[in-house]
Amino acid sequence: MNSPLKSVAREAAASADTLPALLADIRARRAEFIAAQQMPDDIIEGFKRVGVYRAMVAKRFGGDERTPAEFCRLIEAISEADGSAGWVASFGGSAGYLAALPEPTLRKLYANGPDVVFAGGLFPLQPAKRTAEGFVVNGLWKFCSGSTGADFIGAGISVDGDSTGGLPRVAVMPAKQVSIRRNWDVIGLQGTGSHDIVVKDVVVPEEWTMIRGGAASVDLPIYRYPSLPMAAQVLAIVGIGVARSALDDVIAMAGGRASITGAPVMADRGYVQLEIARAEALLRSARSFFYEATEELWDEVQAGPPSQKTMTVMRLAATHAAHTGAEVARIACTLAGTTSIYTTHNLARAMCDALVVAQHAFLSEGTLQSAGRILLGLPAQPGFP
Repeated sequence: MNSPLKSVAREAAASADTLPALLADIRARRAEFIAAQQMPDDIIEGFKRVGVYRAMVAKRFGGDERTPAEFCRLIEAISEADGSAGWVASFGGSAGYLAALPEPTLRKLYANGPDVVFAGGLFPLQPAKRTAEGFVVNGLWKFCSGSTGADFIGAGISVDGDSTGGLPRVAVMPAKQVSIRRNWDVIGLQGTGSHDIVVKDVVVPEEWTMIRGGAASVDLPIYRYPSLPMAAQVLAIVGIGVARSALDDVIAMAGGRASITGAPVMADRGYVQLEIARAEALLRSARSFFYEATEELWDEVQAGPPSQKTMTVMRLAATHAAHTGAEVARIACTLAGTTSIYTTHNLARAMCDALVVAQHAFLSEGTLQSAGRILLGLPAQPGFP
């Protein structure tokens, strides 16, 4: 399989030795992330050094304007080292959401450089009151991944009489104005810090709000790339990276591990050979479909507005990647037998991390049904693609 690390070294702006050093540090500290239920500040700084947060920012704001495929390969490489780290890094793709802010606001946002860390809790949408100064925001939002290391945090709001075309409005505010309720107690992606956030009587000027999924205020291909497919794919590729790590681990284990019962070495067992071959084919196929769909959508975006079918195929490829990643991680964990049942073992972590990736609403089984409707020429369901 083509290593995402090698691809990133060729394509990303980061130096060839900075990324490997960061990945080695991440691998060595996985247990620390779980215990802390978040990414440490120095890891967030490491993400900045390798270009995670500037990758999808326009050059006019100091960013790198990498392609979606380049960004996904960077996230894939980080996810091979640790699923939680990859998940938090994936929100560097939120620059596409933020592009819906007015251009003067974007200039303020990036006034000190493009390495702005954004986290968001969109649902449930909370009612906000419109005043002359802006929107008065109150409420609680769930699943705010990476909130503990964010510079800015977004919260989904609803406003009476708001003409957003059915799309949610997001209030963007400095992280210091937001309280974090630390309650992230889950079976997988434990280090993502996806806690609840609480906002109380914060006034957010209208120019610091955006319509999620709305048009960007800056007309560039990187910002014309549809934000909902992008949001799904940067999460899905985490599952591919995690599954790659799990499969590589069990392959390395198989060559030298004999059973305590006296059974042959794993690599000599027929069922292990079959399952390893099946898992490798599943993973490579899903990954190839994912990047093929990404490049096809990017090609269309550079030429003009993308078609609904192409966006649908991207959503389909993302969901397929996430569920295939979960299946491959499960196969790897099963093949390892009792070795993988310990909570500290990478295979146990990988299986749970990959499962949680596939549980995300953007990657649920429902997206397969929605994709099928569109491919059959039926009307799209609300919010898709």
